[in-house]
Amino acid sequence: ADVQPGTYRAVTGTEAVAWGLVAGARKANLNLFLGSYPITPASALLHTLTNLKHYGVTTFQAEDEIAAVCSAIGAAYTGALGVTSSSGPGIALKTEAIGLALVTELPLVVVNVQRGGPSTGLPTKTEQSDLFQAVYGRNADTPLPVVASRTAGDCFETAIEAVRIATKYMTPVILLTDGFLANSAEPWEIPDADAIPDFPVEFRTDPEGFHPYLRDETTLARNWAVPGTPGLMHRIGGIEKDYDSGHISYDSDNHHRMTKVRAAKIDGIANDIPEQDVAIGDTTGKLAVLGWGSTFGAVNQAVGRCVKEGLSVSHIHLRHIHPFPLNLGELLSGFDKVMVPEMNNGQLVHLIRDKFLVDAESTTQITGQPFKVSTLEREIRSRVEG
Repeated sequence: ADVQPGTYRAVTGTEAVAWGLVAGARKANLNLFLGSYPITPASALLHTLTNLKHYGVTTFQAEDEIAAVCSAIGAAYTGALGVTSSSGPGIALKTEAIGLALVTELPLVVVNVQRGGPSTGLPTKTEQSDLFQAVYGRNADTPLPVVASRTAGDCFETAIEAVRIATKYMTPVILLTDGFLANSAEPWEIPDADAIPDFPVEFRTDPEGFHPYLRDETTLARNWAVPGTPGLMHRIGGIEKDYDSGHISYDSDNHHRMTKVRAAKIDGIANDIPEQDVAIGDTTGKLAVLGWGSTFGAVNQAVGRCVKEGLSVSHIHLRHIHPFPLNLGELLSGFDKVMVPEMNNGQLVHLIRDKFLVDAESTTQITGQPFKVSTLEREIRSRVEG
């Protein structure tokens, strides 16, 4: 591979997530609080962040998953960036509290380091089987942004992006990595911290006309007031709130309105993320290989080999899974076939079919191991060469 001149070091996905969260918190001008409970393969994030306290980081090893996420929600209420981490079974235990973070509209980054499941499953093996859980896995209408890392080094950038979205739109964000990314390492060019754009949080300080669910006209994010700010005493909680006052409301029309505005806020994030690009190949052709997460390396190599031999195939890899980039449907429509390789029983392929009515074809592997390049190359050839 071509390597650009620069200063490099080896980095694991876990280290990159930790550093990205710290960088994002500093770019938002916030302290970071991690509430976590040990679970394979996510425990190393707690270990790594514990050594970064001199960067405004507080870590708390809770007695269980529920206490871990609730402590992070409490930290977000006080004006910090709340972060919690786990793997699939632990994320399931956090689900009700994630819904609480959604209805209170507090910035919370939920890091899911996926492993083989269900239940205890394959704790030390990798899988991508929590996508449905990330997009849909809560009670009621609870849409959340979902961001996925593709390589160990990319975990740094996706962690910053998760922080940016969480703080700008006052919402929980789910960041998907997996056991392969967490434990693998790659040469990583150390970025210029000053070149990373700032996105400082502006807390509400003016008591005039304040209530906790006043919204930004563009982002629909509610204002964020630090408890103890003079004149801004308020309450938030899990019971539905009145759109115009922030008080508890059982009014049916108000609940409809609040549900719609929370969904519109998340949908609007699509206007604030880059359009989907093509990693290798043309923007039209016989076959698009649509991947997400840690399949990037194997897909990229397989498609690259086929392109060199003249096959009409392109590699598209998603970072933003909910909401999708605005141009994704149009981009996919330019290909005769769409193939979706996943380390699960076919989850992204269902999202793509549902959203864009594309007859995408699934290629699955649920062995606890990453795809081999030769496997994907064979699947590509069978679709392009007939």
